[in-house]
Amino acid sequence: MQLTEDIFRRKNESGGGIEVICGSMFSGKTEELIRRINRARYAKLNVKIFKPKLDIRYDDNDVVSHNATAAASTPVGKSAEILLLVGHAQVVGIDEAQFFDNKLPDICTTLANKGVRVIIAGLDMDFKGRPFGPIPTLMAIAESVTKVHAVCVRCGNPALYSYRLVPSKEKVLLGEKDSYEPRCRICYNSKTF
Repeated sequence: MQLTEDIFRRKNESGGGIEVICGSMFSGKTEELIRRINRARYAKLNVKIFKPKLDIRYDDNDVVSHNATAAASTPVGKSAEILLLVGHAQVVGIDEAQFFDNKLPDICTTLANKGVRVIIAGLDMDFKGRPFGPIPTLMAIAESVTKVHAVCVRCGNPALYSYRLVPSKEKVLLGEKDSYEPRCRICYNSKTF
């Protein structure tokens, strides 16, 4: 019993850990990230949010959900920049993590080992239904993983795929509802709509 109490006490003292929020487009990943960040701010914790520089869909700097919920963030080109800019943050949010390089898991581990709570949001699969960027590795090393689902626009079932509507073979194609729609497994695989 004493050993269990010591483990919990040590975990609570450090506060470090990795949380991943993943799912398809339009599933509420960014909204959930912002919700958790706002709770940390309410607790008067020092918070810093990062996003990839290439994501300028809604705003050059802010992290913005599809529902127009926004939070100030710092755009970075490479994941290593996060360590240089994190300062004394106790909680770090990272949005659109699938667009970062494969060093992001190491960066997140370094932060968590220093006692930082790292909250990551990103697509777990690309438009072909394949694991996307550093997200699978982040899911493997995270203390918690929250998989959120959109609603399939074809049948109303939970959607886990981001179906690309425009003809492009590029892995990274920034877009919104004009370029992608959420689909369930059956509707994604039928591709006859």
